[in-house]
Amino acid sequence: MATTKIWAVKDNLERTVNYAANPEKTVDSDLKKALRYAGDEAKTESRCYVTGVNCNAETAFEEMNAVQERFGKTGGNVAYHAYQSFKTGEITPELCHEIGVELAKKMWGNEYQVLVATHLNTGTLHNHFVVCSTNMWTGKKFNCNEGAYWKFRALSDKLCAEHNLTVIKNPSGKTPRSIYFAEKNGEPTTFNLMRKAIDFGIERSYSISSFDRVMKNQGFIVNTNPRRRYWTICSVNSNKSVRMYRLGDEYTNEAILRRIKIHYQQYGYKHFDGYQYSRVRMRDFRPKKIRYRGSFKLLKCFSGLYAKYLHYMFLMGKLPRWNQRKPLSLEMREAWRHLDRFSRQVTLVSNKKLQTIDDVKSFIADTDKEINEVIELREKVYNKLRRCDDDDRIKELKKSRDDCTTLLRQLRREKKIALTIIEDEPKINENISCEIQAQNLARGRKPNTRKKVYER
Repeated sequence: MATTKIWAVKDNLERTVNYAANPEKTVDSDLKKALRYAGDEAKTESRCYVTGVNCNAETAFEEMNAVQERFGKTGGNVAYHAYQSFKTGEITPELCHEIGVELAKKMWGNEYQVLVATHLNTGTLHNHFVVCSTNMWTGKKFNCNEGAYWKFRALSDKLCAEHNLTVIKNPSGKTPRSIYFAEKNGEPTTFNLMRKAIDFGIERSYSISSFDRVMKNQGFIVNTNPRRRYWTICSVNSNKSVRMYRLGDEYTNEAILRRIKIHYQQYGYKHFDGYQYSRVRMRDFRPKKIRYRGSFKLLKCFSGLYAKYLHYMFLMGKLPRWNQRKPLSLEMREAWRHLDRFSRQVTLVSNKKLQTIDDVKSFIADTDKEINEVIELREKVYNKLRRCDDDDRIKELKKSRDDCTTLLRQLRREKKIALTIIEDEPKINENISCEIQAQNLARGRKPNTRKKVYER
């Protein structure tokens, strides 16, 4: 299994007004940086896995630069950087480098200079390709369009198949960096929750029909029609389905059938009789009895944004402390990943007495004015410091400067939290609606279309 990618390397040297200093003599060009990165000895074991195609690996930059200067093509995209990454533990460094060199020869032939380097510094072996954008013989630029990428990937897959390596049949799109690391750390992302639900459903099922019922009780709708090429899964509150194969190799149609069959052969029917396919029991939703001492007339009443956040935390299972229930909807369970963010928001709403979104916008405007005033004050302190010679006075001015910096840091932090309140407010409303709908479905009630009003 090999993943591939190609992107352009642009010479973005900063143009300055002073023509006396030549930046090309003091700053490495992007081409030289790419070559230096690809051939880093710390990553390639003393350059034993670095090969030049149509050039010498030791003098790759000089040769590529000479071709570009001969044809006057030193601007624009000076090179293209590509990589080919293999599945962990599936390939040896020697074979990885051999495939990389072969791929470079088939992709660029004898027309372009290519540096191929195999990196061994990570747990995943991968090849880097630095391609000179200028043709050695005609001087034409390499046309790195979408067709070139598909050709590069097809050649890579063909070489993997020839060497009995796995080939990705259904490549998924690029995963955002935050989601990638959250899934890697096991945080409750959408895909992680789907995987956990499917694993639980397989352990409690003895057939596809029973698997469908278990998944529905967990708040998911699966389409396991045998005539469908790809089975899908989605939340009961969502209209967007996800193909199960995107969750991993253990969640394809064949893998799920195989896993259900294995569990059935190991445990038989007895293991599954203990799981109830009925709706969630009502006692899970009964409010606990609380004794309150004092007068209800003196009980504080909450409204506005603060009430919404308290309700949100309650549905999430965070408040009160004795609330041990878990949210039913996928959206609310995924929101646990951003609990710290919501905690900061509710703290700001409570401390600043923000009732509505308009109050939040006014708070942001006032904070901007205060930030500008503190910046002006700190600039005056800096000016006094430059002209002051008295040591005692310098200490006072430095203390004032540090106080201004501390205040600025606090104001900017509060402004950032306020901006997240405006950004998250629609999502919070949606999550609350999804959780209430999931509870109504679990109780056997019809969905409530009436909107919750938090303002008086």
